Amino acid sequence: MQTNNQPNASDSPQVSSQIPRQNILPTAPLPESISQNIETIIALHRRSEKNVPQHQRIVEAVTVFFGRPVFLYSILLAIILWVTPNVLPRRLGVPKFEEFPFPWLQFSLTAGSLLVTTGVLIKQERQEKLAEQRAQLSLQLNLLSEQKIAKIISLLEELRQDIPNVKNRSDPEAEIMKSPTDAHAIVDLLEETLASELANLSQEETSIEE
Repeated sequence: MQTNNQPNASDSPQVSSQIPRQNILPTAPLPESISQNIETIIALHRRSEKNVPQHQRIVEAVTVFFGRPVFLYSILLAIILWVTPNVLPRRLGVPKFEEFPFPWLQFSLTAGSLLVTTGVLIKQERQEKLAEQRAQLSLQLNLLSEQKIAKIISLLEELRQDIPNVKNRSDPEAEIMKSPTDAHAIVDLLEETLASELANLSQEETSIEE
């Protein structure tokens, strides 16, 4: 009786290497709250982009190109192609179209720098407006959240006092948190603290110099 010692074709390394391996990672669905927050952010971004004029979109699209390495390489290549023929010796027979110090090249670079700076400032101004709007929105939401937290603490304190099984005790920290924080008072305190710190630093510098 002979046993078949030949390897199975399906077990060979060549065949096994041809079988595609699919690594399927299980992905859990996002919670509904996170999905709603993402949709809200997208809606706000879409709303801000909707009111942008078409000519400003063109300027910002060109400004994006200014920030790429290709633009830098293009400027360097243009300067080399402009300067090289004008500095070569005349015996080589290369026609010169501008003498040193290359006034037309300087004028072109100055005009280009002015245009690039203006385009960057236009885009930066709109980005600053968007950042200010988002900061105002974050401030309003933080103040609203702080008021809600203060209300929850107040309700919990009332509930604690109404439950007979819970020992009634005085909690000074909870009493302070029951009322919402005055934002104006915090700003005034920060300004006073900053002014006093700057005054102390100036006095220390004056004493060191003396």
